[in-house]
Amino acid sequence: MTTTPLRLYQVGTFAAGNRLLDPSERTVQSSADRASSITSGHRACRGCGEALAARVVMDAAMRATGGRLVTVNATGCLEVFSTPFPESAWQVPWLHSLFGNAAAVASGVAAAMRATGRDDVRVLAQAGDGGTVDIGLGCLSGMFERNDDVLFVCYDNQGYMNTGVQRSGATPAGASTANTRPVGSGIGNAFGTGKNLPRIAMAHEIPYVATATIADLHDLEAKVTSAMSRRGARYLHVLVPCPLGWGSDASDTVRVARLATQSGLFPVFEAEHGTVTQVTPIRRRVPVEEYLRLQTRFRHLFTEPGRPDVVAALQAQADRDIARYGLDPEEES
Repeated sequence: MTTTPLRLYQVGTFAAGNRLLDPSERTVQSSADRASSITSGHRACRGCGEALAARVVMDAAMRATGGRLVTVNATGCLEVFSTPFPESAWQVPWLHSLFGNAAAVASGVAAAMRATGRDDVRVLAQAGDGGTVDIGLGCLSGMFERNDDVLFVCYDNQGYMNTGVQRSGATPAGASTANTRPVGSGIGNAFGTGKNLPRIAMAHEIPYVATATIADLHDLEAKVTSAMSRRGARYLHVLVPCPLGWGSDASDTVRVARLATQSGLFPVFEAEHGTVTQVTPIRRRVPVEEYLRLQTRFRHLFTEPGRPDVVAALQAQADRDIARYGLDPEEES
């Protein structure tokens, strides 16, 4: 992905408004001609990060493909709140798969398009972290191994939010969920559990892997556009805070996502064929505590007697990833 240096005229902000950009560089959401792939009428919670990410991802993919797109959606929050029978908020060709086989179904759709000579029709699969990191891992790995022409997007809200906020393989250490309560000497979710799906995808050496958050929608759109410009298996992992499951304020959804990256707990990068090619450096580094305190799922770490040892371990984890991906420009210098 190429970038162009921009001169910012705002004071005290890192944001560049659409008014300052050339029309060709403006976000798809600023256009009255956007696809509006998912419209009003869905039943997402107030402040839902997944609803925001899905709209941006799908609209960017629709623009990149000229509207020739089919999407396959795994069972999960996104499917449930957007398609309460007999209604649907989707304005694109949309298929509902089982919880764990979205990658396999999408691979079948891509094969059908190829067999009928419709290589112009692209395929995008969507799932939450449960349907990606846990239940759908086998089908997803198969899609990667076959290098099927599918972009798979994981909307990571770090738990099974639709079924009662249970832990998933993407739930961070120390988090309190319905089945990782910090009872007695417990700390919440244990360290050493779960999976790092972006790195697993990189290990398959597929053409494109990227991470993104809803705190930088220009970056998210650019990565969708980059992914749709390629062929073969591609994977995009998007952090989408969940006010219900995380216990954060609905108005803080974007702020929480930004702090996840600024603390180093969620590295933002791109990789091609197993090699990291670009990272998004941290502009204003913050301690992990600033991120954790906004969420009641980590409240037990700060209430008496507190768990400073767990906070320190999470800080060490963030520091390792900052060093691993070279996210702190000051450390590089």
